[in-house]
Amino acid sequence: MASLKEVRSRIQSVSSTQQITKAMKMVAAAKLRRAQDNIIRMRPYAQRLTSILANLTRTTTDDMVSEYGEVREVRRVLIIAITSDRGLAGAFNANVFKGVNALIAARYASLPVGNISVMAIGKKAHDYYGRRNMLVGNYTHVFTQLSFDTVRVAAEEAMRGFTEGTYDEVVMVYNEFKNVATQVVQAQQLLPLVPTEVPAGTPSANEPANSVDYIFEPSKEEIIKTLIPQSLKIQLYKAVLESNASEHGARMTAMDKATDNAGELLKSLKLTYNRTRQAAITTEILEIVGGAEALAASR
Repeated sequence: MASLKEVRSRIQSVSSTQQITKAMKMVAAAKLRRAQDNIIRMRPYAQRLTSILANLTRTTTDDMVSEYGEVREVRRVLIIAITSDRGLAGAFNANVFKGVNALIAARYASLPVGNISVMAIGKKAHDYYGRRNMLVGNYTHVFTQLSFDTVRVAAEEAMRGFTEGTYDEVVMVYNEFKNVATQVVQAQQLLPLVPTEVPAGTPSANEPANSVDYIFEPSKEEIIKTLIPQSLKIQLYKAVLESNASEHGARMTAMDKATDNAGELLKSLKLTYNRTRQAAITTEILEIVGGAEALAASR
């Protein structure tokens, strides 16, 4: 049985840890509210942009979207893995790594390992894939000052790699935010462009292509050439915002569970402490009684 000093030391240690996890939970909750507001505001914009692009491309010839829509034999792949900069978020980062591994096993198992590259957004992905010599690009600074401009640079590099033929496919793997306790790993193809559909629930989802009367200035071709790159950048930015909100939700949940576990451990340690203390007192009493009886017998 541990001594009273050892048990008391463990109680103090667990109590300090519980205070830290409580504070981290509160910080994560505050950050989650801001991140959740950002993704909620972003989703309608991304859906509307996709809706407009869908209406435009329904009556567009293939050569107008060939730069980003060219389907080639897949020989080299770029996977954009979006993780966090810090840990203590449960299985948040590990789920992304598992998602990337599952994607490779399902779609790219026949490719040599050297033909699969990973663009890491977030320090955890940078460290993980850096050790495996799969890393291209360095975007560990994205979450320091999260904005569209910081993400745009990463999107442009991926788009340039595809148009120049460096990569034949570009896929994003990230945690999609559902609620505080639920984050779902998504593997979404960014390039080449998949057939664009109007998102369900948008006003034009059930309307024919010619029901939307747009006025084009300067021309339909120029507008599509501008919208497609912008839409790709928005898709990556939306994925980063989803991951950011998911991170704070996962950390909040993890810290809440850690706080509860610390409370349970404190109860157990305090019970052990009281039992140990009671045993020590009982032992002292028995020693006193034994000594008194021995003294009386010697007389």
